[in-house]
Amino acid sequence: MLTINVAVLLAVIIVVRLRRRTEARSRNDEKLTVLIVLVFGILVAPTAFGQGIVDVVGQLAAGITNSSR
Repeated sequence: MLTINVAVLLAVIIVVRLRRRTEARSRNDEKLTVLIVLVFGILVAPTAFGQGIVDVVGQLAAGITNSSR
């Protein structure tokens, strides 16, 4: 039996959708892409990989905040 991780499938869909030219996208197409990215974020967030991304982004944000002071 072949199992497909939903987060991996959504990541592939996101890459394929974002490779298309911007001019070829309609407003509904852009909304669907945003929805897919949000669902992907919700699926990845509780994983160790997602927590690592949160930590890195938090450190970057703290560094930018501290450098502007």
